[in-house]
Amino acid sequence: MTEYGVPGAALAVAYNGRLVYSRGFGYADSATKQTVAPDSLFRIGSISKPFTAVAVLKLVEEGRLDLDAEAFKILDIRPPGGEALDQRIWSITVRELLEHSGGLGRQVLDPMFFSTSVAKAVGAPAPASCETVIRYMMMTGLLDFTPGTRYEYSNFGYCVLGRIIEKTTGMGYEDYMKAEVLAPMGIVDMQSGHTQLAFRGPNEVHYYDGEDRMVQSVFQNVTEPVPYPYGGFYLEALDSVGGWIASAQGLVRFALSVDGARPPAYLRPETVDIMLARNTVLWPTGDHYYALGWEVTYSSWWHAGGVPGSAALLVKMPNGVAWAVLFNKCCHDTELFPDADQSLRKAFNETTSWPSWDLFSTQISTSSTASSLHSALTETVTPTTISLLVGAGLVIVVAGGIFLRRRRKQSS
Repeated sequence: MTEYGVPGAALAVAYNGRLVYSRGFGYADSATKQTVAPDSLFRIGSISKPFTAVAVLKLVEEGRLDLDAEAFKILDIRPPGGEALDQRIWSITVRELLEHSGGLGRQVLDPMFFSTSVAKAVGAPAPASCETVIRYMMMTGLLDFTPGTRYEYSNFGYCVLGRIIEKTTGMGYEDYMKAEVLAPMGIVDMQSGHTQLAFRGPNEVHYYDGEDRMVQSVFQNVTEPVPYPYGGFYLEALDSVGGWIASAQGLVRFALSVDGARPPAYLRPETVDIMLARNTVLWPTGDHYYALGWEVTYSSWWHAGGVPGSAALLVKMPNGVAWAVLFNKCCHDTELFPDADQSLRKAFNETTSWPSWDLFSTQISTSSTASSLHSALTETVTPTTISLLVGAGLVIVVAGGIFLRRRRKQSS
């Protein structure tokens, strides 16, 4: 609480396909003192991108889509006037969108977060839908570089991928994802999030902006200033980019299901190989690269996510450990992410024995159940068994809140 001021968080940890720890910390809503439960839902930001990527790869696996197909030619979307400003846009492939090499960067501005001005430029209703953003970018956007020649992260590229899923399947993005991706994996609580607080989902946490900003809403019928997380941007247009809400345990289940670390495997081994392959043109050297929808570092796949009011991290390590941590306050200007990542990875790597239970087989949904589980872990697990969860100074719970701190240095 004192270090990062984060009201609430959730952490889930799996080992060899089994969920061995899942707990909520602190407050889902500080005003009502509602606590975070293990199955509380948080906005996950760009962790939505691996979900979109896996859906695209499944369509490729089924022969319904080609990774090297020209993405914008698949869509029946044209800019005002009918002609794209930069004709190179027509050559961008599905693969290049997945790996952020399409030339559609965000060096000047990210169109996904300028909903009102984008809609006005195109003459469309505000806030701008994803389709409106596509028309805007085709009308005004000059590519930053020739597609396929270098990496530059692009939220907009994943907006396009969501529409390709819709065009290919004949279904809405969320409907397809729920029916054909999430349900086969046993994930039943994920849904697309909503911008406005009035439409906060069941079991969804409250979000807190680190700067307590009050802004003009992107919804034209809202005249009073609103907290940034509830109207400073249009979450619905971010569906395939960063619009999902999920629980920590749902994210871990997803990571385990993709390659069958928890059977059955959603993708074939050869598809997983394609998903994680290094593009040596974009990433000729180094221990880190962006594959198709995933960051890869030292054989770990991972992705971070954050929109104003939330932050999230999902990691699948090569030693059988997968974990997700979610926060209901955005802290991009702090050491929260590196602290959480480095401390947890180090502790997991040092853990020599793990519980035999599988909490995926147990419904964990209330704070009381979570507290009982935490107590059981504290009493029955030795310090070398998951020390990060109950000791070693890594996860400290204080007065209903959470903050993470680095492992204390050993005295010489």
